Amino acid sequence: MKERILISTIMTTDVVTLNITDSLTKAEELFKNNNIRHIPVVSGNQIVGMLSYSDMLKIGIPDVDEDDKEVISTVYDMYTLEQVMTKNVKTLFNTDFIKTAALIFSESEFRALPIVDEHQNLVGILSTTDLIKFLLAQFNV
Repeated sequence: MKERILISTIMTTDVVTLNITDSLTKAEELFKNNNIRHIPVVSGNQIVGMLSYSDMLKIGIPDVDEDDKEVISTVYDMYTLEQVMTKNVKTLFNTDFIKTAALIFSESEFRALPIVDEHQNLVGILSTTDLIKFLLAQFNV
């Protein structure tokens, strides 16, 4: 396998984001409507944090019925996005190599990494699922 393949070749570029001022209710809607597990939090184009679905589960009630929306809303209104998100997010450049991302995933608890350009603007996201799909493709699976 080639070692010098760029992250930009496998990252997701159509990134769903949250603004730092958005609510946790909006975050939950984005998670469910887009079937995703990680959302970069931005201020402008600059990454300021990362919110995972598991972060939401720590403060909320997972998969309740439609009748319980008021309960969820009440719980989410008790916190701000900034209180729940991960703030010191590791980022990678779109010019970094896939091997670099694999090393970070193997040595940390991160399951998704925001990808930035040379100006620190968010240009993509790379998840462990993206990486596994790439590796499986190497075996023609």
